[in-house]
Amino acid sequence: MISQRKVVLFIAMSLDGFIAGVEDNLNFLSLVEKEGEDYGYQKFVSTVDTVIMGRKTFDKVISMVQGNPHQDKKTIVFSRQARQPLYNEIYYSGLISDLITDLKKEKGKTIYCDGGAEIVQELLKNKLIDEIIISVVPVLIGDGIRLFKEDRPEQKLTLFKSTPFDTGLVQLHYKCS
Repeated sequence: MISQRKVVLFIAMSLDGFIAGVEDNLNFLSLVEKEGEDYGYQKFVSTVDTVIMGRKTFDKVISMVQGNPHQDKKTIVFSRQARQPLYNEIYYSGLISDLITDLKKEKGKTIYCDGGAEIVQELLKNKLIDEIIISVVPVLIGDGIRLFKEDRPEQKLTLFKSTPFDTGLVQLHYKCS
């Protein structure tokens, strides 16, 4: 039986395509902070039981929230070097395609890609992302870490839903072909 698990990228970026500014600065995200508004994040993570992310992203996240915000989920961190887990995360240094193939064979819920750009690049190169949900923040930051890097195959996306918010943020939900 073929698994219905899917890999979903849920991420925010500036209008000019950056997920972080220079020196991993995320201040641009505060431009759309609004009390009581999470842009569908809690609803989305309730469909998730596995989170994958790069080591630099994981380090940034745990420094911001003083721990692993995904502690109730299987958290897999891609790292070239072995590390001791701090918050029940699993460090993985193998091929991303092997990991995704194995995860999709398991019973479970959505597999959430929480970044970063290097992991997204590898997933896209191998056509392993099933859906992309991008929250576009209305700012041009000019420099930093681009979400989409060059040197990957062309991939057709189908717009599933777009949602504008009163903060100026627009959330785009695509299904990948």
